[in-house]
Amino acid sequence: MRVPQTADAWLGSEIQHDQSWQYRLAPDDVSELLAAERHARATGKPMAAWQKDDFPLPRLAARIRGWMAELDRGRGFILLKGFPVSAHDETTCTQVYWGIGLHMGRAISQNTDGDLLGHVRDTGADPSAYGVRLYKTRAEQDFHTDGADIIGLFCLQPAKAGGVSRIVSSVAVFNETQRRAPDVAAVLFHPFPFDTQKQHKPGQKAWFEMPICRRDGEGRVSMFFIPWYIRESQMHADAPRLSALQSRAIAAIEEIANDPRFYLDMQFEQGDMQFLKNAAILHKRTEYEDYEQPGRKRHLLRLWLVEPAFTGGHEGLRRGIS
Repeated sequence: MRVPQTADAWLGSEIQHDQSWQYRLAPDDVSELLAAERHARATGKPMAAWQKDDFPLPRLAARIRGWMAELDRGRGFILLKGFPVSAHDETTCTQVYWGIGLHMGRAISQNTDGDLLGHVRDTGADPSAYGVRLYKTRAEQDFHTDGADIIGLFCLQPAKAGGVSRIVSSVAVFNETQRRAPDVAAVLFHPFPFDTQKQHKPGQKAWFEMPICRRDGEGRVSMFFIPWYIRESQMHADAPRLSALQSRAIAAIEEIANDPRFYLDMQFEQGDMQFLKNAAILHKRTEYEDYEQPGRKRHLLRLWLVEPAFTGGHEGLRRGIS
Protein backbone atom coordinates (compact mmCIF):
# COMPACT_ATOMS: atom_id res chain seq x y z
CA MET A 1 0.00 0.00 0.00
CA ARG A 2 1.44 3.35 -1.02
CA VAL A 3 1.12 6.30 1.31
CA PRO A 4 -0.80 9.31 -0.05
CA GLN A 5 1.47 12.21 -1.07
CA THR A 6 0.77 14.83 1.56
CA ALA A 7 2.20 18.25 2.40
CA ASP A 8 4.18 16.75 5.28
CA ALA A 9 6.19 14.51 2.89
CA TRP A 10 8.69 17.27 2.12
CA LEU A 11 12.40 17.16 1.34
CA GLY A 12 14.69 19.60 3.11
CA SER A 13 16.74 20.21 -0.01
CA GLU A 14 13.61 21.43 -1.79
CA ILE A 15 12.37 23.86 0.85
CA GLN A 16 15.54 25.19 2.49
CA HIS A 17 15.27 28.46 0.54
CA ASP A 18 11.48 28.69 0.92
CA GLN A 19 10.82 30.72 4.05
CA SER A 20 7.03 30.30 4.03
CA TRP A 21 7.47 28.11 7.12
CA GLN A 22 8.79 31.16 9.03
CA TYR A 23 6.72 33.90 10.63
CA ARG A 24 8.41 37.03 11.97
CA LEU A 25 6.54 38.62 14.83
CA ALA A 26 5.61 42.21 14.04
CA PRO A 27 5.71 44.96 16.70
CA ASP A 28 1.91 44.74 17.01
CA ASP A 29 2.20 40.98 17.62
CA VAL A 30 4.73 41.52 20.38
CA SER A 31 2.58 44.25 21.96
CA GLU A 32 -0.44 41.95 21.95
CA LEU A 33 1.53 39.11 23.54
CA LEU A 34 2.90 41.39 26.27
CA ALA A 35 -0.57 42.81 26.97
CA ALA A 36 -1.92 39.27 27.29
CA GLU A 37 0.91 38.37 29.67
CA ARG A 38 0.09 41.36 31.87
CA HIS A 39 -3.61 40.41 31.82
CA ALA A 40 -2.86 36.83 32.84
CA ARG A 41 -0.48 37.93 35.59
CA ALA A 42 -3.16 40.29 36.95
CA THR A 43 -5.51 37.35 37.56
CA GLY A 44 -3.31 36.39 40.51
CA LYS A 45 -3.26 32.75 39.39
CA PRO A 46 0.00 30.82 39.15
CA MET A 47 1.09 30.40 35.55
CA ALA A 48 0.32 26.66 35.51
CA ALA A 49 -3.32 27.46 36.40
CA TRP A 50 -3.88 29.92 33.57
CA GLN A 51 -6.59 29.13 31.04
CA LYS A 52 -6.67 30.27 27.43
CA ASP A 53 -9.14 33.04 28.31
CA ASP A 54 -6.66 34.38 30.86
CA PHE A 55 -4.27 35.08 27.98
CA PRO A 56 -6.46 36.96 25.45
CA LEU A 57 -5.15 37.32 21.91
CA PRO A 58 -7.98 38.99 19.96
CA ARG A 59 -5.96 39.30 16.76
CA LEU A 60 -3.22 36.67 17.03
CA ALA A 61 -5.62 33.87 17.98
CA ALA A 62 -6.79 33.56 14.36
CA ARG A 63 -3.20 33.40 13.14
CA ILE A 64 -2.41 30.72 15.72
CA ARG A 65 -5.28 28.66 14.34
CA GLY A 66 -3.57 28.95 10.97
CA TRP A 67 -0.30 27.78 12.49
CA MET A 68 -2.13 24.81 14.00
CA ALA A 69 -3.55 23.89 10.60
CA GLU A 70 -0.04 24.05 9.14
CA LEU A 71 1.23 21.76 11.90
CA ASP A 72 -1.56 19.22 11.54
CA ARG A 73 -2.32 19.26 7.82
CA GLY A 74 0.62 21.12 6.32
CA ARG A 75 4.35 20.55 6.54
CA GLY A 76 4.19 19.78 10.25
CA PHE A 77 6.48 22.56 11.51
CA ILE A 78 6.68 26.33 11.90
CA LEU A 79 9.30 28.77 13.13
CA LEU A 80 8.31 32.04 14.81
CA LYS A 81 11.03 34.66 14.89
CA GLY A 82 11.69 37.99 16.50
CA PHE A 83 10.42 37.95 20.07
CA PRO A 84 12.63 40.58 21.81
CA VAL A 85 14.07 38.39 24.57
CA SER A 86 16.82 40.85 25.50
CA ALA A 87 14.25 43.57 26.26
CA HIS A 88 12.43 41.51 28.91
CA ASP A 89 13.24 39.44 31.96
CA GLU A 90 13.14 35.65 31.85
CA THR A 91 9.85 35.46 33.73
CA THR A 92 8.07 37.64 31.18
CA CYS A 93 9.53 35.66 28.27
CA THR A 94 8.55 32.38 29.92
CA GLN A 95 4.99 33.54 30.55
CA VAL A 96 4.55 34.82 27.00
CA TYR A 97 5.71 31.44 25.68
CA TRP A 98 3.39 29.60 28.05
CA GLY A 99 0.51 31.80 26.91
CA ILE A 100 1.12 30.98 23.25
CA GLY A 101 1.08 27.32 24.26
CA LEU A 102 -2.34 27.77 25.88
CA HIS A 103 -3.72 28.63 22.44
CA MET A 104 -2.12 25.54 20.87
CA GLY A 105 -2.92 22.73 23.28
CA ARG A 106 -2.58 21.44 26.83
CA ALA A 107 0.86 21.19 28.42
CA ILE A 108 1.76 17.75 29.73
CA SER A 109 4.53 16.45 31.95
CA GLN A 110 7.92 15.92 30.33
CA ASN A 111 9.31 13.57 32.99
CA THR A 112 8.45 11.71 36.19
CA ASP A 113 9.07 14.92 38.16
CA GLY A 114 5.97 16.40 36.52
CA ASP A 115 7.75 19.29 34.78
CA LEU A 116 5.34 21.07 32.43
CA LEU A 117 7.96 23.54 31.21
CA GLY A 118 11.36 22.10 30.38
CA HIS A 119 14.74 23.85 30.40
CA VAL A 120 17.05 22.61 27.66
CA ARG A 121 20.62 23.38 28.69
CA ASP A 122 23.87 21.66 29.60
CA THR A 123 23.91 20.54 33.22
CA GLY A 124 27.26 18.79 32.97
CA ALA A 125 25.63 15.35 32.92
CA ASP A 126 27.50 12.48 31.27
CA PRO A 127 25.81 11.84 27.89
CA SER A 128 27.03 8.24 27.87
CA ALA A 129 25.45 7.37 31.23
CA TYR A 130 22.29 5.25 31.17
CA GLY A 131 19.13 7.24 31.82
CA VAL A 132 20.68 10.67 31.18
CA ARG A 133 18.39 12.81 29.05
CA LEU A 134 20.58 14.13 26.26
CA TYR A 135 18.95 17.57 26.29
CA LYS A 136 20.80 18.09 29.59
CA THR A 137 24.14 17.79 27.78
CA ARG A 138 25.98 19.39 24.86
CA ALA A 139 26.20 16.09 22.99
CA GLU A 140 24.56 15.42 19.66
CA GLN A 141 21.08 13.92 19.80
CA ASP A 142 20.23 11.77 16.80
CA PHE A 143 16.84 11.85 15.09
CA HIS A 144 13.92 10.95 17.33
CA THR A 145 10.42 11.91 18.41
CA ASP A 146 9.21 13.12 21.80
CA GLY A 147 6.18 12.37 23.95
CA ALA A 148 3.43 14.76 22.83
CA ASP A 149 1.43 15.92 19.82
CA ILE A 150 3.31 19.24 19.53
CA ILE A 151 6.89 19.90 20.58
CA GLY A 152 7.84 23.53 21.18
CA LEU A 153 11.25 25.14 21.75
CA PHE A 154 11.88 28.80 22.60
CA CYS A 155 15.46 30.09 22.32
CA LEU A 156 16.41 32.41 25.18
CA GLN A 157 20.15 32.08 24.54
CA PRO A 158 21.76 30.42 21.49
CA ALA A 159 24.95 28.38 21.60
CA LYS A 160 28.36 29.89 20.90
CA ALA A 161 28.68 27.42 18.02
CA GLY A 162 26.76 24.38 16.85
CA GLY A 163 23.51 23.27 18.44
CA VAL A 164 21.76 23.24 15.06
CA SER A 165 18.14 22.07 15.11
CA ARG A 166 17.84 19.52 12.30
CA ILE A 167 14.41 18.22 11.31
CA VAL A 168 13.19 15.71 8.75
CA SER A 169 9.79 14.61 7.52
CA SER A 170 9.13 11.18 8.99
CA VAL A 171 6.57 10.68 6.20
CA ALA A 172 9.25 11.26 3.55
CA VAL A 173 11.60 8.95 5.45
CA PHE A 174 8.96 6.22 5.54
CA ASN A 175 8.15 6.67 1.84
CA GLU A 176 11.82 6.28 0.96
CA THR A 177 12.13 3.21 3.19
CA GLN A 178 9.16 1.66 1.44
CA ARG A 179 10.63 2.46 -1.97
CA ARG A 180 13.96 0.85 -1.10
CA ALA A 181 12.79 -2.15 0.92
CA PRO A 182 9.05 -2.89 1.30
CA ASP A 183 9.72 -5.72 3.76
CA VAL A 184 11.64 -3.33 6.04
CA ALA A 185 8.86 -0.74 5.84
CA ALA A 186 6.22 -3.35 6.67
CA VAL A 187 7.90 -4.40 9.92
CA LEU A 188 7.64 -0.81 11.22
CA PHE A 189 3.93 -1.40 11.83
CA HIS A 190 4.68 -4.25 14.26
CA PRO A 191 5.57 -3.73 17.95
CA PHE A 192 9.13 -2.78 18.90
CA PRO A 193 10.48 -2.83 22.48
CA PHE A 194 11.42 0.55 24.01
CA ASP A 195 13.43 1.09 27.20
CA THR A 196 11.76 3.50 29.65
CA GLN A 197 15.05 5.17 30.71
CA LYS A 198 14.01 4.84 34.37
CA GLN A 199 10.79 6.77 33.67
CA HIS A 200 8.52 3.84 34.57
CA LYS A 201 6.55 3.65 37.79
CA PRO A 202 7.39 1.19 40.61
CA GLY A 203 6.14 -2.26 39.77
CA GLN A 204 6.02 -1.61 36.02
CA LYS A 205 8.36 -3.12 33.45
CA ALA A 206 11.45 -1.19 32.45
CA TRP A 207 10.37 -1.48 28.81
CA PHE A 208 7.19 -1.19 26.76
CA GLU A 209 6.13 -2.14 23.25
CA MET A 210 4.61 -0.13 20.44
CA PRO A 211 4.99 0.09 16.65
CA ILE A 212 7.26 2.72 15.14
CA CYS A 213 4.64 3.51 12.47
CA ARG A 214 0.85 3.63 12.32
CA ARG A 215 -1.70 4.68 9.71
CA ASP A 216 -4.79 6.72 10.45
CA GLY A 217 -8.17 6.28 8.77
CA GLU A 218 -6.97 8.31 5.80
CA GLY A 219 -3.90 6.16 5.31
CA ARG A 220 -1.53 8.85 6.59
CA VAL A 221 1.57 7.52 8.31
CA SER A 222 2.74 8.72 11.73
CA MET A 223 5.96 7.72 13.46
CA PHE A 224 7.21 7.26 17.04
CA PHE A 225 10.96 6.66 17.00
CA ILE A 226 13.65 6.85 19.68
CA PRO A 227 16.37 4.50 18.41
CA TRP A 228 18.56 4.42 21.51
CA TYR A 229 15.52 3.52 23.63
CA ILE A 230 14.85 0.58 21.31
CA ARG A 231 18.44 -0.64 21.37
CA GLU A 232 18.76 -0.19 25.14
CA SER A 233 15.63 -2.29 25.70
CA GLN A 234 17.85 -5.25 24.90
CA MET A 235 19.63 -4.93 28.26
CA HIS A 236 16.45 -6.28 29.89
CA ALA A 237 16.32 -10.07 29.72
CA ASP A 238 12.50 -10.12 29.65
CA ALA A 239 12.21 -7.66 26.75
CA PRO A 240 11.53 -9.13 23.28
CA ARG A 241 14.68 -9.61 21.20
CA LEU A 242 15.07 -7.45 18.11
CA SER A 243 14.92 -9.42 14.89
CA ALA A 244 17.39 -8.86 12.06
CA LEU A 245 14.61 -7.19 10.06
CA GLN A 246 13.78 -4.84 12.95
CA SER A 247 17.44 -3.86 13.27
CA ARG A 248 17.56 -3.17 9.54
CA ALA A 249 14.46 -0.99 9.88
CA ILE A 250 16.01 1.15 12.63
CA ALA A 251 19.21 1.56 10.62
CA ALA A 252 17.25 2.46 7.47
CA ILE A 253 15.38 5.28 9.23
CA GLU A 254 18.62 6.66 10.66
CA GLU A 255 20.42 6.47 7.30
CA ILE A 256 17.65 8.19 5.34
CA ALA A 257 16.96 10.84 7.99
CA ASN A 258 20.66 11.79 8.03
CA ASP A 259 20.78 12.19 4.25
CA PRO A 260 21.25 15.95 3.48
CA ARG A 261 18.66 15.65 0.72
CA PHE A 262 16.00 14.89 3.33
CA TYR A 263 16.72 17.08 6.37
CA LEU A 264 16.33 20.80 7.02
CA ASP A 265 18.62 22.78 9.36
CA MET A 266 17.63 25.69 11.60
CA GLN A 267 20.23 27.68 13.51
CA PHE A 268 18.26 29.10 16.41
CA GLU A 269 18.56 32.81 17.09
CA GLN A 270 17.51 34.49 20.30
CA GLY A 271 13.72 34.87 20.28
CA ASP A 272 13.01 31.98 17.90
CA MET A 273 10.11 29.65 18.73
CA GLN A 274 9.94 26.33 16.89
CA PHE A 275 6.85 24.11 16.92
CA LEU A 276 6.81 20.57 15.47
CA LYS A 277 4.10 17.97 14.96
CA ASN A 278 5.64 14.99 16.68
CA ALA A 279 3.93 12.32 14.54
CA ALA A 280 5.18 13.87 11.27
CA ILE A 281 8.64 15.21 12.16
CA LEU A 282 11.84 13.62 13.46
CA HIS A 283 14.22 16.06 15.10
CA LYS A 284 17.81 16.10 16.30
CA ARG A 285 20.36 18.57 17.61
CA THR A 286 24.01 18.75 16.67
CA GLU A 287 26.71 18.96 19.33
CA TYR A 288 27.42 22.49 20.47
CA GLU A 289 30.04 24.69 22.09
CA ASP A 290 28.81 26.86 24.94
CA TYR A 291 29.88 30.24 26.29
CA GLU A 292 31.83 30.38 29.53
CA GLN A 293 29.72 33.18 31.04
CA PRO A 294 26.72 31.69 32.93
CA GLY A 295 24.33 34.32 31.57
CA ARG A 296 25.21 33.52 27.96
CA LYS A 297 25.00 29.73 28.08
CA ARG A 298 22.62 28.06 25.62
CA HIS A 299 19.13 27.98 27.12
CA LEU A 300 15.90 26.86 25.48
CA LEU A 301 12.46 26.47 26.99
CA ARG A 302 10.48 23.40 25.96
CA LEU A 303 6.77 22.64 25.86
CA TRP A 304 5.04 19.33 25.23
CA LEU A 305 1.47 19.97 24.14
CA VAL A 306 -1.41 17.61 23.41
CA GLU A 307 -4.22 18.50 21.05
CA PRO A 308 -6.87 15.75 20.68
CA ALA A 309 -7.98 17.11 17.29
CA PHE A 310 -4.57 16.36 15.77
CA THR A 311 -4.35 13.40 13.41
CA GLY A 312 -1.84 10.64 13.99
CA GLY A 313 -1.52 10.88 17.77
CA HIS A 314 -0.07 7.93 19.67
CA GLU A 315 -1.47 6.58 22.91
CA GLY A 316 2.14 5.83 23.87
CA LEU A 317 3.05 9.49 23.54
CA ARG A 318 0.93 10.23 26.60
CA ARG A 319 3.36 8.24 28.75
CA GLY A 320 5.53 11.31 29.23
CA ILE A 321 8.77 9.62 28.30
CA SER A 322 11.38 10.89 25.86
